[in-house]
Amino acid sequence: MNTHFDAIVVGSGITGGWAAKELTEAGLKVLLVERGRNIEHGKYETETLAPWDLPFRGEGDAALYAQDYPVQAKNRHFNEFTQNHFVNDVENPYTTPEASGFTWFRSYQLGGRSLTWGRQCYRWSDYDFGANKADGHGTDWPIRYADVAPWYDKVEDFIGVSGAHEGMAALPDGHFQPAMALNPVEQHVRETIGRQWPDRRLTIGRTANLTEAKEGRSKCQYRSICARGCSYGAYFSTQSSTLPAAQKTGNLTLVTDSVVEGVDYDPHTRRATGVRILDIATGTRSQATARLVFLNAGAFNSNHILLRSHSEAFPHGLGNTSGVLGTHIMDHATTLAAMAMMPGFETRTTYGNRPTGIVIPRFRNLDAQDAPGFTRGYSFQGGALQSTWTQGKRMPGVGAPFKEKLREIGPWKMVLVTFAESIPRASNQLTLDRVKTDPHGAPVLNIAFEHGANEHAALADAKAEAKHMLEAAGGMVVMGLDQPGPGGSAIHEMGGARMGLDPKTSVLNKWSQSHDVANLFVTDGAQMSSSACQNPSLTYMALTARACDAAVGMLKSGTI
Repeated sequence: MNTHFDAIVVGSGITGGWAAKELTEAGLKVLLVERGRNIEHGKYETETLAPWDLPFRGEGDAALYAQDYPVQAKNRHFNEFTQNHFVNDVENPYTTPEASGFTWFRSYQLGGRSLTWGRQCYRWSDYDFGANKADGHGTDWPIRYADVAPWYDKVEDFIGVSGAHEGMAALPDGHFQPAMALNPVEQHVRETIGRQWPDRRLTIGRTANLTEAKEGRSKCQYRSICARGCSYGAYFSTQSSTLPAAQKTGNLTLVTDSVVEGVDYDPHTRRATGVRILDIATGTRSQATARLVFLNAGAFNSNHILLRSHSEAFPHGLGNTSGVLGTHIMDHATTLAAMAMMPGFETRTTYGNRPTGIVIPRFRNLDAQDAPGFTRGYSFQGGALQSTWTQGKRMPGVGAPFKEKLREIGPWKMVLVTFAESIPRASNQLTLDRVKTDPHGAPVLNIAFEHGANEHAALADAKAEAKHMLEAAGGMVVMGLDQPGPGGSAIHEMGGARMGLDPKTSVLNKWSQSHDVANLFVTDGAQMSSSACQNPSLTYMALTARACDAAVGMLKSGTI
């Protein structure tokens, strides 16, 4: 393999695939390094299998999960069909302080978590980009919505996002394919909320599942088994979209099963010179050099690489003259706000398995502080669902009469899950563990994270408001929670190498570029300065495309 490139991209997930696409299409020779195994599009091992094709009928080996996957098995997408798309926890350790825990869900393979993500795609607004400045938490973003809007357009047009236009300032509309339909119960709840709370809106989840075929990808088949991989290319993944685009240019070199152990730095030129790579299969180490380095290994892994890339010039991690590298990490505080039985729809049913739910965008603390006890806000996701034959797994019975009973239309229920904004705090941080090492001898990551009083207060308010809305729609609320799951439950970990205006309080500038190392860019979740309360992946991709455009311009002008 040639060892010198115009750019090196570390990580092949949602943002790494985008960086590879944008940089190769700009004419750069790019090395894309993925620590996990190669998975070819269309060759997903369990995609079309039935439960009876698997030893444990899709449920998986409980003993194996307890031993090797104690963290990953807590992910709702993890089962016997998808377990090969998640890491082995024993082989990929990390630590947490005794007083707190963090469920770090990871997918180390070509495509990363683009094979297992929830596909929800929401733009951020200036309520989100301006929040730090408005209430003093964290550091001010160096960008606003207008800076990102054209890049949202670009990403949505390429990946394909289905959704409905709603005209809400807190959740800007985008370039959408036709929306998937609400079911009868969701439509009823939408209408009730619209009548009683004009400032609130229930709408279909905006999802990277195609409702119209595009560019060699088929529209969604309504199977809702996305985390197995989709040979139709109906949802956005690296394999279905960005990787083929990058490979088409002839400018991409792809290496899998290779861990980037660190970024090399030249103190004389004050530039990154390349990366150090460990071949997992052979145990051999090598170096690759480049004019640009993009870190897209996933928020915490990119922090980990920077922390491990210490030197005499940067004793506390590469690009860390501010001292804030690894700090102010975030994850949404999430819990089941309410579940209600919804009578009156017993004769209604739906067909197919829609791969998205509903969303009620943030309505608290927008133009005024209208909620006591907390700043910022929360949104709801969830949906209405109907019991099916699978309820028989928890019912006594045998024989033909039992099976016939399971054919009957079951009752409807509606769930609303809270996603509350996570306030950036210095105490929530990543550090190198001083004792524990991984199988390759490197210090593992220590994750210190706890939700604070603001998140707890937001969840309490969300529980009450969810109950009000569902009861107004005729629902009978049977349960509701206001305590968050452990950090990581939302699978929206971010921060640690945050953007900012001031190099003394941030790691990156407005172009996702290191303040200290001009040819180093970090464009995954590590760059986030706040969390908003909506899913962040669309923003990661938009910021990646924006940073690539800026980096290519700087390279061509000779400024880096």
